[in-house]
Amino acid sequence: MKFSVFQISRRGGREKNEDRMGYCYTRESGLFVLADGMGGHPEGEVAAQIALQTISALFQRQAKPQLDNVQEFLSSALLAAHHQILRYASEKGMLDTPRTTLVAVVVQAGAASWIHCGDSRLYMVRGGELLTRTRDHSYLELRNAPPPGLDRINRNVLFTCLGSPTKPIFDSTGPVHLEQGDRILLCSDGLWGALSDEEIASQLGRQTVSHAVPDLVEAALRKAGEGSDNVTVVALEWETPDAFESTQGVSTDSISDDVFASTIQAGPLDGLVDDLDDDAIERSIAEINEAIRRSAARKV
Repeated sequence: MKFSVFQISRRGGREKNEDRMGYCYTRESGLFVLADGMGGHPEGEVAAQIALQTISALFQRQAKPQLDNVQEFLSSALLAAHHQILRYASEKGMLDTPRTTLVAVVVQAGAASWIHCGDSRLYMVRGGELLTRTRDHSYLELRNAPPPGLDRINRNVLFTCLGSPTKPIFDSTGPVHLEQGDRILLCSDGLWGALSDEEIASQLGRQTVSHAVPDLVEAALRKAGEGSDNVTVVALEWETPDAFESTQGVSTDSISDDVFASTIQAGPLDGLVDDLDDDAIERSIAEINEAIRRSAARKV
């Protein structure tokens, strides 16, 4: 594989940065992931970090040097991240759970497959034009009208995320065949909330990712002003393996099957369960709800 990659995260006008992003790869597979910890709930940055660490750990375990089933990996890894956040909240005795959005893409065998939950987005640009982008899990982007009684709710509110005491809703796409020069960008809502799809696609299409990404982030910060949200982006440009003898970015051709490289900070994931079925998730939810009930009873 040959690709160029660039990533950046800025705090903006917020007290802390709850976004997390990173990528990792083997000789034949690459994972790029971004999470945006949700405000209004405790420790959003922890939820985002847990999500990245869990997915990265599972990728390292399974990509030997390539994943057997990319879509199966993405869905199971997302649910594993969700379960780990619930487990963290349960072990800490938290009355509200940390929550985060997630978007992740795997590049393997000349194709890209991705998954997302919430409103962190993936943009894919080909030949300077926007080929596709993910659709947020918000009432604003629901294709059908919201259910009766929900029409007065802020339509930007998300109806799913990781860490909520309900099983997350997610969408997956792929595999999508990659062509020379294709660009894939993952971002938090701090970017797309300030810039239009057209601005993002245009900038990404006419510049290398190493120039487009910092320019886009600076433009979003300037436009949002002092009230800017965290702005985080990771983007890659794909190179057809035989198009060039060398690359200015990453070339995995010369590394061995057992090599794993990562920009995602490792963390304590002892006890990461292999069998993350619905029953295990429901048990974690029940434990959290029971803690909430006990607290409410004490207050009464």
